[in-house]
Amino acid sequence: MSGAGGMNARRAALLAAVVLGAAVVVVIVVVPPWTLLPEPAGGRTPVDPGAVLPPELLERAESFAAALRPASLTSLLLGLAVSAVLGLTRLGARLVRAVAAPFGGEWVPQVLLGTAAVIVVGRLVTLPVSAYAEAVRHRYGLSTRGWGLWLRDVAVSTAISAVVTALALMSFLWLVRRAPRTWWAWASAAAAGFVVVGSFLYPVVIEPAFNRFEPLPAGELRARLLDLAEENGTPVQDVLVSDASRRTTALNAYVSGFGSTRRIVVYDTTLEQLPPDGVASIVAHELGHVVHRDVLTGTLIGALGAAVAVALSGWLLSWTPLLRRVGARSTADPAVVPLVLFLLSVGGLLSTPVQNLVSRQVETRADLRALELTGDAEAFVAMQRQLAATNLNDPDPPEAWHWFFGSHPTAAQRIAFARDWQLLEDAG
Repeated sequence: MSGAGGMNARRAALLAAVVLGAAVVVVIVVVPPWTLLPEPAGGRTPVDPGAVLPPELLERAESFAAALRPASLTSLLLGLAVSAVLGLTRLGARLVRAVAAPFGGEWVPQVLLGTAAVIVVGRLVTLPVSAYAEAVRHRYGLSTRGWGLWLRDVAVSTAISAVVTALALMSFLWLVRRAPRTWWAWASAAAAGFVVVGSFLYPVVIEPAFNRFEPLPAGELRARLLDLAEENGTPVQDVLVSDASRRTTALNAYVSGFGSTRRIVVYDTTLEQLPPDGVASIVAHELGHVVHRDVLTGTLIGALGAAVAVALSGWLLSWTPLLRRVGARSTADPAVVPLVLFLLSVGGLLSTPVQNLVSRQVETRADLRALELTGDAEAFVAMQRQLAATNLNDPDPPEAWHWFFGSHPTAAQRIAFARDWQLLEDAG
């Protein structure tokens, strides 16, 4: 791409990125719930982290968080540094060409094997930190995985990531070759579609790679959960139990799938440690996500975000000095693969606090739906305390950390919200 045509194409890509970015902002402002409850007559319930856990458990949760946060941050920064070294120097291009050389060094092996190699190198570099984090989870009783199963999980997740990313980048670079000036427009649409398709396929393709599922036996609890789904207006096809205890002691439940594939999934640990009212409360929260179409909203934001990222890449990857720096002959050269992966890493990091801001609001709306469905604030509060105790959730994380990485409100915030809901119910 060169001359006036190339410059116009770069400007068009940048303009498209700006317009799509504005669409993302509009969706974020309009769709998530920013106000859920009016203020009770006596004022809002104070957020009290000390009321979530007894002192000995609170100290243990804070100790666990203090041991794990440095590992999480180190892994993030180390992965980003490796990605930068490979993506912003000629080392990445050399790696891409080297792994494809035994297979003739053709275009397809360079893209597929080069992508896989970059991902595997990044995973290997951060593996010691991940092992340390797993050891911390073992020490605090949150992980029940043996090291063999842990390595198997790492290998499977890395393989899935490598295959999916390699296929996506091969499609991306194929479009670059087919439409040198307008590839970014086609690729933006393809990226958005890829996010949508992935959202639908995840529960039926990815979930079974890590867990086994069995139907919850017929009985009062199963009937109650199915009734909750009916009352919510979102009937499900089945209630399944996941063998989560093979890996963790943490408690959780979720609703996955769409239409004929929609099902409630409850961790076996949840059934073992929560009373029926607590299980119903946590499932009602997940059903809240379904009735408010939170997965579809997240998919829409993700699809628009992917389109923004690709349009921006159309601007950046058409900049000749950048291509020359990384050793790529053109935008279609497989040598750009490490650079693309680095740009994706940076984009993901920069978008994290925005995604989590939206997520916290969406989670609070699901809490409200759980309270409305069950009508039982005390069961909700007890469930939140049990989750915090079992999962060792820090009820009072550093403000900056929670702002950047917190995808859910803290247990203290959720309990205060439930108390406010009860006050309004009593007043009404």
